[in-house]
Amino acid sequence: MKTVEIYTTPTCPYCHAAKRLLASKGVAFKEIDVSRDYALREAMIARAHGSRTVPQIFIGGVHVGGSDDIHDLDDEGRLDPMLAG
Repeated sequence: MKTVEIYTTPTCPYCHAAKRLLASKGVAFKEIDVSRDYALREAMIARAHGSRTVPQIFIGGVHVGGSDDIHDLDDEGRLDPMLAG
C-alpha cells in the first residue's frame, strides 16, 4: 500500500471526514497538523500547488486534493487502485 499523508487541523470537519474514509478502508496515514506551525502550512501550500485549505491529501507523494476529491475518487472506484499502487 502506498504512503498516505494528510495535512489537517484539529477542528476541521472535512479533515475528520477524510480521515474516517481512510480509516474505514484500513489505510494507515501520516497526519500532519498545520494549525500551529507556519512552516508546515507553507510546505503544504507549496506541495499542494497553492491550495491553502485543509485537508490536503497525498497518496504515494502525489497530490490528490482535499476531502471532496478523495470522496469523489472513492465514489468513482478509483481510490482503492491508487492506494494499492
